[in-house]
Amino acid sequence: MRYGQALRDEIAAEGTTPLIGVHDMYSASIAARHYNGFFVSGFGFAASYYGLPDIGFIAWPDMVAFVERLRGAFPRHHLLVDIDDGYVDPEVACHVVRRLERSGASGVILEDQKRPRRCGHADGKLVLPLEEYLDKLHQVLASRTDLVVVARTDATEEDDILRRAAALAETEADVVLVDGVRSVDWIRRIRTVTGDKPLLFNQIAGGKSPRLSLSELTGLGVGVAIYSTPCLFAAHRAMETAMAELAYADGRLPASGEPGGEIGVSEATELLARNIGRPHPARAAALAV
Repeated sequence: MRYGQALRDEIAAEGTTPLIGVHDMYSASIAARHYNGFFVSGFGFAASYYGLPDIGFIAWPDMVAFVERLRGAFPRHHLLVDIDDGYVDPEVACHVVRRLERSGASGVILEDQKRPRRCGHADGKLVLPLEEYLDKLHQVLASRTDLVVVARTDATEEDDILRRAAALAETEADVVLVDGVRSVDWIRRIRTVTGDKPLLFNQIAGGKSPRLSLSELTGLGVGVAIYSTPCLFAAHRAMETAMAELAYADGRLPASGEPGGEIGVSEATELLARNIGRPHPARAAALAV
């Protein structure tokens, strides 16, 4: 199966394609029941795997291993992967892109930040000179075979945002992302300089961008929406509540297994059992011959 082309086709179809941020296999198992596309968020992975903020701690072998596990359990889902700045060097970025494509990723996002990097919705971001980023981007594009490549800028100065967005749209990148865009008006302004190139919009709770529905994004000409951390933040809130309630109940667990009740071992096992033996497209085709 050509995972990149499958995602490319969905982006080209009518409407805005949602990709849900997942931070581990359990969150992916839940998200898969509702959506057919995942986003592997750097914020979520750094938080879940390392317990650290999204400021450049991720090692690429860890990200590749996570993507391999995701693809094994979810053979038909779109899978867009945040590779930050390509792990600094263009040579490393190209190697990671080739590894991710062999692992079954659908696409990657490559940003123009320089170290020390920050979450796209944080203050204090620094960007590479445009020509230096474009050189890295062109090398990554030459390294992929089918993979969707999203060119991302973290520029914050108004003139630089438009200059970089226009330059990214002129490359062979499939999609352009201006991260941390602050208003609907700015989405429209970016749209005017990117021509027909698909746009990606990043939504994160508490971030700098407005909260917009898929219908609103479609009306603005946005092709893809990534939701970076809904699973992570929901888990945070739910675990805080569960721990407080457990302490209040003097350590007595709540009842489970009842309609509308708490999740118990049977519900969790049933969810995870679905990840065993999903038919892989290539395997299914081979068996049909």
